[in-house]
Amino acid sequence: SAMDQVKFPPGYQQVMPYLIIKDAAGLSAFVQNVFHGKEVLREMRDGTRIMHAEVKVGESTIMFADSTEQFPPCTGGVCIYVEDAEETVSRALAEGASVLQPVTEREYGRSGGISDPFGNTWWVTSVK
Repeated sequence: SAMDQVKFPPGYQQVMPYLIIKDAAGLSAFVQNVFHGKEVLREMRDGTRIMHAEVKVGESTIMFADSTEQFPPCTGGVCIYVEDAEETVSRALAEGASVLQPVTEREYGRSGGISDPFGNTWWVTSVK
């Protein structure tokens, strides 16, 4: 199929979220502390603003940058699978997130929703 022809760099995925927010350094710390992410790239626009950064969570990459006048905030919603949804949401709350939907048992696993301090929504799910 045509999809088999698409080329992208090793270590990346064909589809990756790109979030533009007011505190990219804060988001990086949040993803590292809550989802055990690892920042793999940070390019600065100037002494304080991030032009482009990448955090890997497992095999997935989240790209993000600080907003500017030219590129206003563009937050997003992310679905993420974790080992323990309750534990992950607890870490998120300790990092300033708020609960949108409590973690409950669903047909597809234990799942809930949070809003991070940067305006993004995370749907956190653990599957047995």
